[in-house]
Amino acid sequence: MLQFQPPGFGHKVIHTSLGAMVYYTQTNAPWAIADTEDLPPLLFLHNFGGGASAYEWSKVYPAFASNYRILAPDLIGWGESAHPVRDYKIRDYLSTIAEFIIQTCRQPVTVVASSLTAAFAIRLAIVQPNLFKGLFLVSPSGFDDFGQGAGRRLPLSIINAPLLDSFIYILGAENEIAVRNFLQSFLFAKSQRLSQETVQAYLTSAQQPNAKFAALAFLRGDLYFDLSLYIKQLTIPTVIFWGEKAQFTSIKLGQRLANLNPRAIRDFCAIADAGILPHLEIPEVFIGLLQRYLG
Repeated sequence: MLQFQPPGFGHKVIHTSLGAMVYYTQTNAPWAIADTEDLPPLLFLHNFGGGASAYEWSKVYPAFASNYRILAPDLIGWGESAHPVRDYKIRDYLSTIAEFIIQTCRQPVTVVASSLTAAFAIRLAIVQPNLFKGLFLVSPSGFDDFGQGAGRRLPLSIINAPLLDSFIYILGAENEIAVRNFLQSFLFAKSQRLSQETVQAYLTSAQQPNAKFAALAFLRGDLYFDLSLYIKQLTIPTVIFWGEKAQFTSIKLGQRLANLNPRAIRDFCAIADAGILPHLEIPEVFIGLLQRYLG
């Protein structure tokens, strides 16, 4: 969301097969805007879940804006990007992320992504490796890895019930108390690290028109898959980060996935005292780790 962007960052738009995709990049001082096009691209892809948006990475990417052209999109169905009314499928995100990279990057891109979107990045890097230079992934999971569903918390009969799905979304994602509780209880290891700004950013994204459709597709499990069936095919150099206190997807799951492909996965970095979003919970620590690997 633009009002939550760091100083010097504004939004631009590209058009995909599913509608407009807004992304955030350096547009004003203090960044040297004239030279931005010549910088190597660094793409940040946000996680899914009610209220998700590029804000998730906004505490991290300014640290790299002097040396990289920052690209932080709101994915289709989230944030300020288009929210087509549809039953979202995995192919929708594989295709629109690829379209975004092709339209914005003239050279292979380095991707920083989290959770299910990180798993999508792996699948995309397998079928279109020419688009990628490297992957830096936080808790990549298809949420059905090794055939063990991790993410669904409500019965499908409830989620799919007419009118009830909208009621669930209003109760669970469109009010401040629910958003705060979700972030504190499930995404952060320590609740005192959650700022009012973060709560407001998630709430603002969740209240966009038709935002419920992508969120409910995620909640139903329509976007889940078994990452263990794909990860062995990955050839792009990859580093995995994992919050030791991540819920839904445990660090043991992460290590098991990483062990399937030690050739491509160059390192597995456990982050102590952090949940599933260490880059939002303790961004200063994540920045330091990412700087180490980016060089």
